[in-house]
Formats: sequence, C-alpha cells, structure tokens
Amino acid sequence: MKLDFLYAVEREYPVSIQRLWAAWVNAQELQNWYHPADLLNLPGSAVSEATVGGRWSIAVDVPAYNFAAYFYGLYTVVEQHKTLEHTMCYTQSAEEFAALDDTAPHHVVRVDFEDRGESSWVKFSQFGELPEGQVDATKAGMTSYFDSLAAHLAQ
Repeated sequence: MKLDFLYAVEREYPVSIQRLWAAWVNAQELQNWYHPADLLNLPGSAVSEATVGGRWSIAVDVPAYNFAAYFYGLYTVVEQHKTLEHTMCYTQSAEEFAALDDTAPHHVVRVDFEDRGESSWVKFSQFGELPEGQVDATKAGMTSYFDSLAAHLAQ
C-alpha cells in the first residue's frame, strides 16, 4: 500500500552524524527531546529498538488539553547513519497505547540523514492521510520537535 506524501521538515545541526543518529535511535535520548518545544514526554514512555521489526514508542504530555498523545510503531528500514523508516500509530488512549496494536491505522515516517563533515543533516518525511487543513499544523508541530532536538544536541 502506497501512502501519500504529507510534508517534510529538515535541518542541519552542528554535530557528528554519530551524535545525531544516537539522538534518534537511543530511547533515553528520545525521552529527552522527542516532543514539541513547549511540552514534555511522559516519563519512561520512550522505547527504541532500532532494528527492522523493532519497536519504537513515545508519549507526549499535553496538559493544556488534559490528554497525552501516544505514538508507536515498528521500524521497517534501518540503515545506520542513513535512513530510519517506521510505522506511526497515534492514539490518545492509554489502553490502546498499552496494547500496541500494529494493525491500527498508521502513517509511515522516513528519516534521512547525511554526514556533512562538521555538521549533519536530517529530514523527517511523513506519509499517510490527515484531515483537511491538518498538514500545516502537523508540519509546524514537527518543526517544534526539531527545535527540541536542537536544544538537546546543544547540551
């Protein structure tokens, strides 16, 4: 099943490709940054088994609206320092998150990396379907995630 391209966000960071890759595949690092800049993740929610068929998950606390945004899926492509691809299921139900139903409706995310010597580049692309008018808001949200990544990498 081919999913439609929705949007992409890309950025270059002044770190090695090894450092940038680790931020995306290490669960503790994901726990520290994989959220919009003005939010935090639920403690202990990050999982990253960066192998084909391995699981990833994260839960973002959204206190202003009194819910958590739960994301999870399976890695389908893992090419070290080059490409990560995974499914991405979304729910606001803690019970659904705990069940980790990989047959639930999902998007596909592709993350491309490039070593640029003194810096490294990353591009996040999302594929699937979103309600009318939701693409711009989703892209803005991921841009904020990239801001969180910048702060994390600067530590």
